[in-house]
Amino acid sequence: MNTHIAKILIFVGVFLVIAGIILLVFTGRETFLGRLPGDILIERENFRFYFPVTSAILISVIISVLLYVIRRFF
Repeated sequence: MNTHIAKILIFVGVFLVIAGIILLVFTGRETFLGRLPGDILIERENFRFYFPVTSAILISVIISVLLYVIRRFF
């Protein structure tokens, strides 16, 4: 039981390190995420509406694949 928890903690730690590096590299830069074709942006004089449909689907697919890999190997 303890080895199972240890493996999960190691994986979460590696994931957080990778996420931190990605955030550090892309901070202050223009990224493609949020500006994909299919993201809805409506701008009027005193109104701005943004709904990232495609970006949300892409993030969902990435998280689903990661969770599949985690469940498959652990």
